[in-house]
Amino acid sequence: MSDLKRRLTGVVSAAFATCGLPPELGRVTVSDRPDLADFQCNGALAAAKAARANPRALAEQVVAQLVDDPHFSRVEIAGPGFINLTLNLDVLTERARQLAQDERCGAEVLAQPRRVVVDYGGPNVAKPMHVGHLRASIIGESIKRLFRFRGDQVWGDAHFGDWGFQMGLLILAVGDEQPQSPFMQDTDGPFPDESPVSLADLERLYPMAASRAKTDPDYRDRARRATAELQNGRKGYRALWKHFVDVSRMALEREFNALDIRFDLWNGESDADPLIPEMVSELDARGLLVADQGARIIRVARDGDKRELPPLLVVSSEGSAMYGTTDLATILDRRRKIDPDLVLYVVDQRQADHFEQVFRAAVMAEYAPQGSLEHIGFGTMNGADGKPFKTREGGVLKLHDLIEMARDKARARLHEAGLGAELSPAEFEETAHRVAVAALKFADLGNFRGTSYVFDLDRFMSFEGKTGPYLLYQSVRIKSLLRKGAEQGVTAAEITVAEPAERELALALDAFETALAEAYAKRAPNIIAEHAYRLAQTFSKFYAACPILVAEPVSLRPSRLAFATATLAQMETTLRLLGIETPDRM
Repeated sequence: MSDLKRRLTGVVSAAFATCGLPPELGRVTVSDRPDLADFQCNGALAAAKAARANPRALAEQVVAQLVDDPHFSRVEIAGPGFINLTLNLDVLTERARQLAQDERCGAEVLAQPRRVVVDYGGPNVAKPMHVGHLRASIIGESIKRLFRFRGDQVWGDAHFGDWGFQMGLLILAVGDEQPQSPFMQDTDGPFPDESPVSLADLERLYPMAASRAKTDPDYRDRARRATAELQNGRKGYRALWKHFVDVSRMALEREFNALDIRFDLWNGESDADPLIPEMVSELDARGLLVADQGARIIRVARDGDKRELPPLLVVSSEGSAMYGTTDLATILDRRRKIDPDLVLYVVDQRQADHFEQVFRAAVMAEYAPQGSLEHIGFGTMNGADGKPFKTREGGVLKLHDLIEMARDKARARLHEAGLGAELSPAEFEETAHRVAVAALKFADLGNFRGTSYVFDLDRFMSFEGKTGPYLLYQSVRIKSLLRKGAEQGVTAAEITVAEPAERELALALDAFETALAEAYAKRAPNIIAEHAYRLAQTFSKFYAACPILVAEPVSLRPSRLAFATATLAQMETTLRLLGIETPDRM
């Protein structure tokens, strides 16, 4: 059951071939002028350029092959040689019925699924999540859901930062405040089961230690040595580090759960640590490691690079593993445990050079085939000044605080719109939470991930316009309509396309597969978000032009109710791919 665009491409390509023209030029696209046609083909212009012929004359040859095809009610030439295609209503009706009966709403499944790891989230242990983690989490979750929906076997990995310099800083800070702590003693233990620090302690100690390390070289060197001792297995430091991880994970799970973000793997940099000694020896044996000022590096620059790419630092001068080291070891670990065909790293675009270094090193070491590692970069969420979003005091806003801000705004907007009055207090809170999450996620995913956007909670939370709350409201309206239909004894039946608004809605529903395929290929959830918005708008026009439960004659009602049912199913499926769940009532 292919979508109309693909089916028509096959028909028009055959017509091109019959005319002795390259069949690949018969590609059909959605019409730029829906008031003139449903689809169009511009291949005659390309064919004419290659053959140095008149494009309109070539278009006439192709049209002659298509005018009697049962798919079309009208085939016309526009301008210098554009071919406009208007579908027969019977074809649209058949397709609309297929979509209404399909549990996947017209979405196809990949013929050759792959094993895919999506690396996203990436918060650091012992630090509170902040707004900078929002985009990685939201985009990564949507990409994971999209790839899984298409049929791939997908693992979502949080990949925590739990093994780097920040751990040494924290160990040093705890030791300065608690010098007699058992964890600070260089012994085999035993060590207390109770953590010597709370989450609040970690949030206080880390900024203090990080700030001091910037201005105090001796303190910075001590922290580096503590990092190396931790990674080399000092037992007290390992036991203390385990408390850091456990205390932090409770807070991390709270924020991820609030955003309905789920990971299959809760791995961190530390999980790859056991592989590092073996990996370093192997890299050395391959001749890839080079000594450089006491450190050991891999030179990844290539002839023909347009700019110089620095080498990947594998072992620091203090003997500790670096950020790139654990990333490289993680690639090796995933190859052994999962053997993925593709790994997608959903990380800020500003880390592009780092990932280029790591990917090149991985290919050189034969840990991954060329092209199997992709950096899915994204821009920043900015304030009104165009700079990365900050609090009014100039600090970084905690993600927990941002979520609470969104919930408060959602409650206020529901009250302002006169919504939620019939809900119980618990239902109202759940609805407000879903509105808040929809506002945050759609505001992010509505933009192409590579661009930055301005955070404007008032605009994001509107029930009008291109927003998450608007899409929830439209979905709830359809649910209410279906409940009323059930109460009145109206049941959905086979769809019949007759009116212009029905025609437009059938075409909008058919566009789902095209949107999915493009979003999948480009790793771009904004294409799915755009489809959801267009579908909601198209249904709104249909609802205004084509009465459903009061339609006359009565025989129209079952078909139009089926249209509403199909729209709701596709809308909810689309929103779930964005990580958005719809309430039943508002």
